[in-house]
Amino acid sequence: MLISFSIWQIQGEPKLRGKELRTRMENTNKRICLSTPTMHEEELGYIQEAFEKNWIAPLGFNCDGLENEIADYVKGDDDWHTLALASGTAALHLAVKLAGIGQGDKVLCSDMTFSATVNPIVYEGGIPVFVDSEYDTWNMDPVALEKAFEQHPDAKAVMLVHLYGTPAKVDEIRALCDRHGVALIEDAAESLSATYRGRKCGTLGDYGVISFNGNKIITTSGGGMLLTKEKSLRDKALFWATQARENAPWYEHKEIGYNYRMSNVVAGIGRGQLKHLEEHRDRKEQVYRRYEQAFADLPVTMNPYLADSRPNFWLSCLTVNRDCAVDPLAIIRRLGEANIEARPIWKPMHMQPVFATCAFVTAGGPAVNEDVFARGLCLPSDIKMTEAEQGRVIDIVRSFFE
Repeated sequence: MLISFSIWQIQGEPKLRGKELRTRMENTNKRICLSTPTMHEEELGYIQEAFEKNWIAPLGFNCDGLENEIADYVKGDDDWHTLALASGTAALHLAVKLAGIGQGDKVLCSDMTFSATVNPIVYEGGIPVFVDSEYDTWNMDPVALEKAFEQHPDAKAVMLVHLYGTPAKVDEIRALCDRHGVALIEDAAESLSATYRGRKCGTLGDYGVISFNGNKIITTSGGGMLLTKEKSLRDKALFWATQARENAPWYEHKEIGYNYRMSNVVAGIGRGQLKHLEEHRDRKEQVYRRYEQAFADLPVTMNPYLADSRPNFWLSCLTVNRDCAVDPLAIIRRLGEANIEARPIWKPMHMQPVFATCAFVTAGGPAVNEDVFARGLCLPSDIKMTEAEQGRVIDIVRSFFE
């Protein structure tokens, strides 16, 4: 039976009464989304400046500003050179090219991810080899990665994803990459502002990639950023991103290029959004903590993370315990009927028909990714969601375990 709005509450919160309860009941049909943009006033100022200067075309002062501001934000012990691009996928593609991946080259890749992680490998004729996850973070398992190196000693690079904004076991993975002399490409598309042992995600590999897609923790509506340690590599990526045009009076091309530049207008959105990044991260964590507390007595587990990391909690997820008969897809359907968006965990890449012929390596036992996918779901994590709206989600999830 669905728990009454009037009796469900987080420990320490006052019970809803009067106007608050009526408002909650009246809003029961309002759409609750997984994760949508949260806009502020500063974005408009940068956009207005672009219009006033008639600098609407790709590149420009907002792109330069966003690159410099992201570089300052992620800076740790090393300086990073940043390149604003049309999408996170474009940034991944250029990272793959910078790593020298070509026809027939193998890349050991996180298996639990979105296909945009893998597609750029194939763009360059590379062959993805999928590596299973571990339960501590749902990210690439260093033990499985070591086995992948044993089985594929000719691998040329590792593509690592920080799933749902949760940092992976980077030091162990980095050590394996160094031992085998391969580049580490860090897909930090979902994990901007997350930290691993005090270092920001996106700066833990040889190449880092950030996404500013509309559903990410901050957005430019679309867009991405490439991070490299060497300015010459950043400049080479910019050359490719601007159609590989040579320095000549006419259009001269010796290489294949791409139209991957970021618009000066959308970069302005990103500059305004960046001012609120830490605020967004804190509000994402508040959403996660409410779920964590509300489900503490249920046979479910929230997406895990390492004690020495700080996720950005981009999406709050859960898995139903193995000894429980509740079907995550049934929860998703019920939430959908209530106009609430929820989704399954990313379907592992080795289970995707398009990658059916690619190798998949586990640590030796059953596939962790298949298990997490079968038992998991992503919950609404929009930071504009009110506590009352999140209570609707919680009530429906809890009703399956009553």
